[in-house]
Amino acid sequence: MQSDTRSLLASRVIEAMRAAFGDQAGDDPKLTPATRPDFGDYQCNAAMSLSKKVRARPRDVAAKILENLDVADICESPLIAGPGFINLTLHDDFVNTKLNLMLSDRSRLGVAEREPPQRIVVDFSSPNIAKDMHVGHLRSTIIGDTLARILEFLGHTTIRLNHTGDWGTQFGQLITYMKDECPQLLEEGHDSEAAATIGDLVEFYRRAKNRYDDAPDFKNAALAEVVQLQSGNPDTLRAWNLICNLSRIEFQKIYDRLDIKLEERGESFYNPFLADVVKDLQDKGLAVKNDGAMVIFLEGDKFKGGDGKPLPVIVQKSDGGFLYATTDLAAVRYRSLEDKADRILYVTDVGQSLHFQQIFAVCRKAQLLPEHVSLEHVPFGLVQGADGKKFKTRAGAAPKLSELLDEARDRVRIELEKRAEEDVERAREAGDAPPPQKSDEEMQNVSEVIGVAAVKYADLQNNRTSNYKFSFDKMVKLEGNTAPYIMYAFARVQGIYRTAAAASGDAVAGVDPGVEFAFEKKEERALSKILMRLPEILSELERDLLPHVLCDYVKTVTTRFNQFYEECPVLHASSDELKLSRLALCQISADTLQLCLGLLGIPTLDRI
Repeated sequence: MQSDTRSLLASRVIEAMRAAFGDQAGDDPKLTPATRPDFGDYQCNAAMSLSKKVRARPRDVAAKILENLDVADICESPLIAGPGFINLTLHDDFVNTKLNLMLSDRSRLGVAEREPPQRIVVDFSSPNIAKDMHVGHLRSTIIGDTLARILEFLGHTTIRLNHTGDWGTQFGQLITYMKDECPQLLEEGHDSEAAATIGDLVEFYRRAKNRYDDAPDFKNAALAEVVQLQSGNPDTLRAWNLICNLSRIEFQKIYDRLDIKLEERGESFYNPFLADVVKDLQDKGLAVKNDGAMVIFLEGDKFKGGDGKPLPVIVQKSDGGFLYATTDLAAVRYRSLEDKADRILYVTDVGQSLHFQQIFAVCRKAQLLPEHVSLEHVPFGLVQGADGKKFKTRAGAAPKLSELLDEARDRVRIELEKRAEEDVERAREAGDAPPPQKSDEEMQNVSEVIGVAAVKYADLQNNRTSNYKFSFDKMVKLEGNTAPYIMYAFARVQGIYRTAAAASGDAVAGVDPGVEFAFEKKEERALSKILMRLPEILSELERDLLPHVLCDYVKTVTTRFNQFYEECPVLHASSDELKLSRLALCQISADTLQLCLGLLGIPTLDRI
């Protein structure tokens, strides 16, 4: 059985269309989830577009499709509605089979691994050495990590690359300033003193940059130091490594809090390949001299400036230096030929769209990679403040990520403490014993987990291509479309199992497959149908790379589960069979939430 119900139905509809109309049918069944429960579970809209090709009324086309459609093992008898929609309703036997498959496969919930798997490079995060990570890096990091998690779950091999900005003229400034201010760090055995001596590396760079701008002698020395770095001078390389390592320490603190795994492969990694790339482009007649520089001119209106003239892709400056474009071209060639990538994803802001269009066009034209390798820019919009402008602190600077995560944690703690006080008050009014209170350490740990989760979810729930307004007030709320709300739903299911265990005197480990699911109330059926859609949601994510689709799904599962919980007694069901069915739905719901939140990089808590 295919794990994706929508794909299974789509293949059956395509077969019916071809049997009825031959080559005119095409291969798009236009099958979508039904927009309303009374329309069934899925809706086929192919008859309307096909009617123009075959010159027949849409309802007649729909009837002809139905004559050839074999879905008796999946659906109740299909119905034609309106001008020619075909409504498909899954029958209970099929639903039971799918739900029991999820019960028997709790780690994957019936989601098949891809055969054959691909090798996929995900290029994300990419901060610059000696600079703070800002909210733009946060978006790239969170989105890239989520996409990597999803692709890995589906069985693909991902290469998670951090293309750090670890090369360039700024290092001349930093190294020259280090030689002036703390030359002892360049001696052997003084590495451990670096962090204490330099202090805040970002501030150290700011002072170096100011001196570079104000002192001509310092500027000349810094430019000469860049040449020494590029030529491999041992002392200069030692200083460069020391600076990079200090930045890595600070970056890793953020990655640890966000639970991010990355392989650093910065710009410097590709330096040995740059000259060969430019020579290859010249040999193929693509790179030509223009005002002393080596440039490539691409065809097409999108590669023209406002004056209508072609925008050059500069691959080597007139002084012989290389640019970002050269590095990116070398990276594509390395990733496709050495990493053997089938798909290369670049998770960067939308402002780099033209750059990547140019890079991809040059790669194809120069045949720097095999034809089958997919190059994909995964753009994201800006993070804005409440005023709709670029998100900044009150002082006007881009906020440090560590400070942003700290504030989310602290705000979550306020919300949790408020909820705890309300629970105590309700217990007092009801004459019940007050609920147990968390220790300060427990409250801090839970606040940290939920705070980081709130930041991640608030970002991921937005269509990544759009700008979004950053709001602490919204993201830490314990209700609405927030991480705390979703995490509470999971904790609620764990509470049901704890209550069941206490009532029976036994630990309740879960429900074994073989359950006969009962659909006494509409909420049970609605919850079942959304749980079954997990494989098709992941297929959509694999194709379109839009994490908000998974957030929408998680929110819908949570909403349907809460409706089910309110209307369908679980532990006090009217029969043992119904109780077992509802416990099984609780288990699949919890497993689905845990799996999906994990793919979003969000852990679950049994108690909140």
